[in-house]
Amino acid sequence: MIHQYQLNGYNIVLDTYSGSVHVVDDLAYKIIELYEHTSPKEILTIMLEQHKHDSDITERDIRETIAAIEELKDTGQLFTEDPYENLSMDLRNRKTYVKALCLNVAHTCNLSCDYCFASQGKYNGDRAIMSYEVGERAIDYLLENSGHHRNLDIDFFGGEPLMAWKVVKQIVAYARSKEQEYKKKFRFTFTTNGMLLNDEVTEFLNKEMYNVVLSLDGRKEIHDRLRTTVNGKGSYDHIVPKFQEFVRKRGDQEYYVRGTYTRNNVDFTNDIFHIADLGFDKLSMEPVICDPREPYALTEEDLSEIYNQYEILATEMIERGEQGNGFTFYHYMLDLSEGPCIQKRITGCGSGTEYLAVTPWGELFPCHQFVGDEAYSMGNIWDGITRPELQCQFKESNCYSKPECKDCWAKLYCSGGCPANALHATGSINGIYDFSCDVFRKRVECSMMVKVAESIRAMESDSQSQNH
Repeated sequence: MIHQYQLNGYNIVLDTYSGSVHVVDDLAYKIIELYEHTSPKEILTIMLEQHKHDSDITERDIRETIAAIEELKDTGQLFTEDPYENLSMDLRNRKTYVKALCLNVAHTCNLSCDYCFASQGKYNGDRAIMSYEVGERAIDYLLENSGHHRNLDIDFFGGEPLMAWKVVKQIVAYARSKEQEYKKKFRFTFTTNGMLLNDEVTEFLNKEMYNVVLSLDGRKEIHDRLRTTVNGKGSYDHIVPKFQEFVRKRGDQEYYVRGTYTRNNVDFTNDIFHIADLGFDKLSMEPVICDPREPYALTEEDLSEIYNQYEILATEMIERGEQGNGFTFYHYMLDLSEGPCIQKRITGCGSGTEYLAVTPWGELFPCHQFVGDEAYSMGNIWDGITRPELQCQFKESNCYSKPECKDCWAKLYCSGGCPANALHATGSINGIYDFSCDVFRKRVECSMMVKVAESIRAMESDSQSQNH
């Protein structure tokens, strides 16, 4: 399976199953387009006709290009067959162990964001704070069910987890006390809206958290439009100085500023650049997922501009990188040389199998986006998984279980898409949310182009160094 596209002056060719990315000249790009359904003799005739007035392209050039493409095919870098379909069947039957929990320590929030998938932190239920007893048992459940996994991940989530600050510290201390006994290592992530950040919180998070996610939507007028306090006031002026101070003290540790774009700001690159100009260099911006009847919902009509925005983002990232003030964008962090193993690329995030969410009452759900939907209640931290048939549905859901993914060149980058998004858009975790697929494919194209540009720049820099 081959995917070809042109972006920012580059002719890019992806061989899906080998993962090889090629940057080629115009002649090779045209020949690759023809190669699978046209004989070499016919390709030669077609190319000679197309370039009969072009003195720069000779018959020899065409023959050598065809030969080079054939060599790439012979060495498994172009037109490779799919070697993974049978593996996907084996993965459905494998035994899985839990390696990550999302602890919903607070089903309450001090903001009232209009687009919140968690219904302003309540998940369509009662407000609650997780007790220490539930948190302790959640850690024990993870240790008991983690199998061979040595590195275990805990995400502190809400609502706003800083509203459960005391129990967060207690859970971290308990987990650390168990590491040596179980020969495990905990990595904690914390997501916050920043309203309650202070010196004590900052010191603790910077000491204990492997990653911290800071919620900010961008420009003040954009952020304050949907991310308001319970009294209806914007939160931008309150949190931005706190975030800047937090990141200054965090140094080179992991964090990222995460925003959500809606129909109110389809020009979301202006928000990304605004956040970067505030001094943040690790950024993320996600499309809103909401009821399509909401006035801020994104629609198919927005796709053309969304594509344009991702291209603007990619070229700006390259320019800023060359100027020495670059930033990383979460969805462009594509490792083309040492990325995830093939099992991970087929199965995705592991929701419902290796990753589970825990409510303040200890109930288990496939991930935080399923919390509150009793149809997807999987059990609890005392009795474990009580609905194994539901867990099997998640184990069987991957990019090979969905017919719509069969001919998609990006399937090994999205693993079949987010089950929660699929459920909310189609009513089934095995459904396909076309809008999300379209956006994802565009992001992959742009991220590959950025990697291509960075690679070429690095080679040119090395060449100049050697010449000197």
